[in-house]
Amino acid sequence: MHYTLITGASKGIGKEMAQQLAAKKQNLLLVARTASLLETLAIQLQQEFGVKVDYLAIDLAGIGAAQTIFGWCQANGYQINTLINNAGYGNGGSFDQIATKQHTDMMQVNMNVPVELISLFLPQLKQQQRAFILNIASSAAYQAVPGLSLYAASKSFVLSFSRGLQYELRNTSVTVTTVCPGGTDTDFANRAQLGPKAVKAGEKLNMQADEVAKLALDAMYAGKTELITGFLNKLGAAMVWLMPKKLVEKTAAGIYGID
Repeated sequence: MHYTLITGASKGIGKEMAQQLAAKKQNLLLVARTASLLETLAIQLQQEFGVKVDYLAIDLAGIGAAQTIFGWCQANGYQINTLINNAGYGNGGSFDQIATKQHTDMMQVNMNVPVELISLFLPQLKQQQRAFILNIASSAAYQAVPGLSLYAASKSFVLSFSRGLQYELRNTSVTVTTVCPGGTDTDFANRAQLGPKAVKAGEKLNMQADEVAKLALDAMYAGKTELITGFLNKLGAAMVWLMPKKLVEKTAAGIYGID
C-alpha cells in the first residue's frame, strides 16, 4: 500500500492538496506542528473519502525532524511513492533585526528538511514503478527581496536544487517538480509579520489555496520540472529577468518597508 507524504499539511496549500489527493483515493501521511488540526483533517478525509490517513505532529525546525519522520514511516511500514515538501515560512523585516535562531530555524524548515527527506526517501522512491517529488518554492525565488531577503534566498535554493535533481533523475522512475506560487490566501503574511503595505499589495494578486494546490498537483502528475502559478506571477518573473536588478530590489524594498 502506497502513501503520499505531505509536510505543512494542516493549513493552506498543504491542506488543500491533502483534500484533493484524498478525493483521488490517495492514502496520506500528514505532517505539521499542530496535532489537533492534523487529527481533525485526518478524521474528515478518512470519513469523506474512505482513504487511509495517518499524521505526525512535529516541529520541522527541531533537531533530527526529517530522521524522525523517516523513522516513523519505517516503523509503521509506510511505503512512500509521493513526497510533497510543502512546509515553509518567511521572517519579514530587516535581516539584522531578526534573531539568529529565527533565521536558522527558517532555513532548517525551508531548505534542510526537504533535502534530508529527499535523501532519506529517494532509495524507496526509486523502487516504485512511478514516483513523484513535489517541492513548493515561491515566485520570490526569482529575485532578491529586501525585507524577505533570507526567505527569497531559501526559495532560490529550493528551485535550483530541484531542477538539478530532476536532471539527475531523468532516467529513473522519479520526477521532481517545483511549483513557485505568488501571493496565496494563506497564513503566510501573518506568520512573516508583513506590514500593511505588503499585505495590501499581495491581496491584489492573491490566488486561492485550492487553485494553487490543483495547479501544483497537475504539474506534478504531468512530470513538469517547474511551474509558476498564475499569469500575473509568470509575467512578474519575466519582468524581473528583464529589468535592472537594483530597480527590482528598490521596488520590493518599498513594498516591504525597507528604507
